[in-house]
Amino acid sequence: MKKSVLSLSVLLVLLLLSSSSFAQQWSDAQKDVWAGVQKYWDVSSSGDAAGFMSYFDDSYMGWSNQSRGPMSKANVSKWITQDTKDNSTVVYTITPLTIWVKGDFAYVHYTYAQVEENKKTGKRSPSAGTWTDILMKKDGKWVLIGDHGGRTSGRNNNSDD
Repeated sequence: MKKSVLSLSVLLVLLLLSSSSFAQQWSDAQKDVWAGVQKYWDVSSSGDAAGFMSYFDDSYMGWSNQSRGPMSKANVSKWITQDTKDNSTVVYTITPLTIWVKGDFAYVHYTYAQVEENKKTGKRSPSAGTWTDILMKKDGKWVLIGDHGGRTSGRNNNSDD
């Protein structure tokens, strides 16, 4: 019970923080980058692993909080594909903190909160965390060339997801 209350408290705090960060004024370039981040989160949360992976450049190297080191696009694809087979996203929110843009390159610091459901057990797990995404605009689409972050609360395991 204490764990559920703590998880819900974390989600509530993140939701309250998200409302204050939207008071910032973003430039058109920053809004464009953030729209790209929102798009791949929408694709990811729909369970479309291949569609989500289309937002990763072949040069991608990223480092999740849960991994032992940076991973290539090929390795991340294995974990994302398996995760979408096992789990589905019930709801999520993402909140931008910093958006930096210079030409066709950008980075975004943001927070997220989500609830996932295990497809076999039906158990729902809330989690929250932070990400820094490093992006490149390629053929009119913002794609990931690197990232770092992940869960800072909620579901805890020792895998390389």
